[in-house]
Amino acid sequence: MIVIFKNNANPEQVKQLCAGFEAQGLKIHNSEGEHTHLIGLIGDTSSVDIDLVRANDFVEDVKRVSEPYKKANRKFHPADTAVDVAGHTIGGGHFSVMAGPCSVESESQIVEVARDVQRSGAGILRGGAFKPRTSPYAFQGMRAEGLELLREARAATGLPIVTEIMNTEHVPLFADVDMIQVGARNMQNFDLLKELGRTGKAILLKRGLANTLKELLLSAENIMIGGNARIILCERGIRTFETHTRNTLDLSAVPALHELTHLPVVVDPSHATGQARLVEPMALAAAACGADGLMIEVHNNPMCALCDGAQSLTCAQFDETAWKVQKIRDALQ
Repeated sequence: MIVIFKNNANPEQVKQLCAGFEAQGLKIHNSEGEHTHLIGLIGDTSSVDIDLVRANDFVEDVKRVSEPYKKANRKFHPADTAVDVAGHTIGGGHFSVMAGPCSVESESQIVEVARDVQRSGAGILRGGAFKPRTSPYAFQGMRAEGLELLREARAATGLPIVTEIMNTEHVPLFADVDMIQVGARNMQNFDLLKELGRTGKAILLKRGLANTLKELLLSAENIMIGGNARIILCERGIRTFETHTRNTLDLSAVPALHELTHLPVVVDPSHATGQARLVEPMALAAAACGADGLMIEVHNNPMCALCDGAQSLTCAQFDETAWKVQKIRDALQ
C-alpha cells in the first residue's frame, strides 16, 4: 500500500500517521521527490482502513500495491534511482558503458584492455576472476589472483571495477571491489543476495537464464531488504527455443522494467548473442530502447581468449561500437 501526501502536508501530521502505521506492525518506506512525497507500507495491510486514511486532509490518495516486490517498485519510489560507482553514475539519465574481458588472464592483458576501453569511452572495467562454467573442464578463472590483477588495472587507469561473485564465502575478498556482479546462475541464490544487501556496495544483478521480470525484481528485493538499494539490473538474454544465438536478447525488458521499477537497467549484448558480429547491432538497439548502460566483452586477442572469445570484440571493434552508441544517445537527447 502507498499513501501519497499533498504538497502542503504538515510534517508533524505525516509523522503521527506513520507512527500509527508502525504501531500496527507495518514498516515504512519513505520517498520524497521534488514534487511528490509518499510512503510505502510494507507488511500485512489488510487491516488498514483506506477510507479512514484518505479522509485526512493532508493525504492526496491511497493505493494498494498488488506486486509482491515493494522496495524495488516504482509505485513506492517514483523517481529514477541513480547508482554511484566510485564517482561514476548509472541511471537517472546517466548512461554508462562497462567493458573488458570475460576473464582476467594476465596483468598485461587486463591492463592493456583497460587502457584501450577507457580511451574509447568506457567508464567501468569489467573482468571475471571467478568463472561459473557449465563444464568442470573449462577455465574457471584466476580467482583471488584475478581480483588482484583487476585492482592493478584500476590503479593504472582509474576505472572502477565490476566482477562476479560466486558465493557468500567470497564476500570478504570483494571488500574493495567497486561493483559486485551477481551472475545469471546466482540470480536466485537468496543467501548470497541477502548477504550482499548488508554490504552497501553497488550490485549488478543479472537476469537468470529463464527467469521472469517479476522474479528478477524479487531477487532485487532480497538485496534491498538488507538496506542496500544500490542495484543495477542487467538483461543478458534468456533461453528460448532459438539456438542460432547463445541466448535470446529480450529488449522489451528494458522499457518494461523502467515501468515497473526505479532501478537502472543495462544490457549485455555479448552473452545475449554469443557472437561478436551481433554485439554491435544489439548494443545500438539497447541504447535506442532506453537502456541505462551496456556491458560489453572486449579482448585484445579474442582468438586466444581462455573464455568466450567468440563473443568478444577486439579493442578496435569496441572503439567503433562505442562511437556509434554515442551517436544513438545523442540522437535521443
